[in-house]
Amino acid sequence: MRYAIVWASKGGNTRQVGEALADALRAAGCDCTYAGEVPAEGSMEEAAALAAECVLAGSWTDKGDCDAALATLLGKLGGKRVFLFGTAGFGGDPAYFERLLGIFAQHLPATAELAGGAMCQGKMGAGVRRRYEGMLAENPDDARAQAMIANFDAALAHPTTEDLARIVASARESLGW
Repeated sequence: MRYAIVWASKGGNTRQVGEALADALRAAGCDCTYAGEVPAEGSMEEAAALAAECVLAGSWTDKGDCDAALATLLGKLGGKRVFLFGTAGFGGDPAYFERLLGIFAQHLPATAELAGGAMCQGKMGAGVRRRYEGMLAENPDDARAQAMIANFDAALAHPTTEDLARIVASARESLGW
């Protein structure tokens, strides 16, 4: 089976996951036609990605959905086996990750086979923390703002080696390589 790995990564978190998946595929001796950022529409790279029978597609979380360029590519994956992966600034809740993967999957055509998916937490940009700090400055007793700052700080270590290993193991189990 030919595989492709495509990711949209704003801060580098999802790229890390995609590269870990690419390394694991290569180590298993799998044929990988493309591994990289979402290619431009109509490009040779896009053709290489679409030539695969199985596509591992990942994204950072953009306002509760995947990156727009990845959503467009997902819509072209009819007849393919697809494994979704991604990163989100808020983590620790498997149900939240499952909801996000379900939203990502809505971009797939009905003829695509969703073979599985996995997500992990990812660090966020410093501007996000400043925004949370501003919320707390306006209302020092705001428990929600305090929790958001605590989550931001916890996310700084992600994706961890364990996160990457877990997502690779999930893909390997779901896709059988």
